[in-house]
Amino acid sequence: MNVDPLLLHLGREAILLVLLVSAPPLGAALAVGVLVGVLQAATQVQDPSIPVVPRLAAVLGALALAAPWIGARVVRFAAECFELLGRVAP
Repeated sequence: MNVDPLLLHLGREAILLVLLVSAPPLGAALAVGVLVGVLQAATQVQDPSIPVVPRLAAVLGALALAAPWIGARVVRFAAECFELLGRVAP
């Protein structure tokens, strides 16, 4: 079975794109989760529902700030996919 190197490149770029686009919201959720965890440990309030709202707000804020960058990356990848489609498909 012979796999086209262009398809391998496309798959590699897709995985990299997923990692890059998911980094801002995941990083914000991680930072806020650690901060709220430290505050909960310091105050000894161990309610599991407390960190949900700040974490959700941080993820939404990170998505709002990173949306133009995420959109540009996805559009660039889609354009590359359509460009390579003409070379791969017979």
